[in-house]
Amino acid sequence: MNTMTYKGYTARIDFDDRDNSLVGRLLGIQDIIGFHAENVADLHTAFEDAVDDYLEACEKISKLPEKPASGKLLLRVPPELHAAALIKAQAVGKSLNQLAIEALSREVRIE
Repeated sequence: MNTMTYKGYTARIDFDDRDNSLVGRLLGIQDIIGFHAENVADLHTAFEDAVDDYLEACEKISKLPEKPASGKLLLRVPPELHAAALIKAQAVGKSLNQLAIEALSREVRIE
């Protein structure tokens, strides 16, 4: 997956074969923010303009702009997985939160 990041917002980039253009959409928020361009340089500009326009529009209507992530994560997992993870965390001297952060970091390759 190709992505771009600006001011804490990440966009997924796809190629639209019908229009022969690059198309982007912000990820991680419910508001739908899209942009497009015919080349990479213009795509960067269109992305930054889309984010800036979104932030300005939110300010004009006194709405807090959505953020991609707050840092709080609620998961629903099977009780057996919860118990096994808790036991594993305690066995290695970590909190369940620390174990979950490490597991998620490995999965998405963030250190």
